[in-house]
Amino acid sequence: MDDGERLIHASSFGTAAASYAEHRPDYAQAAVRWALENAPGPRVLDLGAGTGKLTATLVAAGARVIAVEPDPAMLAELRRSLPAVRGLPGSAEAIPLPDASVDAVLAGNAMHWFDMAVAGPEIARVLAPGGLLAGLWNLVDDRVDWVAGLARAGGSAAIGPRDTPAGWRAGTAGAHLPKTGAPARFGSPEQAEFPHGQRRTADSLVATLATRAGMLVMPAGEREAALVRIRAFLARTPETARGEFTLPMLTGVLRVRRR
Repeated sequence: MDDGERLIHASSFGTAAASYAEHRPDYAQAAVRWALENAPGPRVLDLGAGTGKLTATLVAAGARVIAVEPDPAMLAELRRSLPAVRGLPGSAEAIPLPDASVDAVLAGNAMHWFDMAVAGPEIARVLAPGGLLAGLWNLVDDRVDWVAGLARAGGSAAIGPRDTPAGWRAGTAGAHLPKTGAPARFGSPEQAEFPHGQRRTADSLVATLATRAGMLVMPAGEREAALVRIRAFLARTPETARGEFTLPMLTGVLRVRRR
């Protein structure tokens, strides 16, 4: 994906902010604890916070959270659902915080949108010495047969390579590095995966997949055709055809420390 496509995809979520807030999953609590392990303090920036899915998990974990989000519609949803959290307009490339003001920067399903040539120095600037940067991604577990079938039915716009365990590991191992060859601001990466799941019905899973960036930027006809294929697959699959089920997931974490 080139820079133009990345910008289009990254800016697509505001059109579906309410659906995103309703249907997107939260993050495994064990993943958040690991991401923050050995952070020098409790001050956490949720960067690219969206509607506050990761923010809420951080609050529950006892972190002192500030949320920064560039999209006004997404930020409005975050402020509505988490009024006690300080939510600020801003981006990874222009963080509205002072130097060394947080102990960890976390990004939930957002770090792949950052321009790390600019965002890397900005993140390093706001981190205290020894501070951590961690990206978290919710993955569908395509090692389960019916989930692999769902991925085939929906196509890469609904479930892309980075949305499954093997693809995530390869696709995010260098997510903290600038693509320009500039010096990295962070140390060696660590990756870990944590079991997770989301209770869904066929209808709510279709609604969840409809909030993926690849789906949101599709022409309307192609998008509806993809959703029809997904609905048909879920209707004929025993695990998903009747009532509620658990979508098998993992939360993957990439963690690096500020140099």
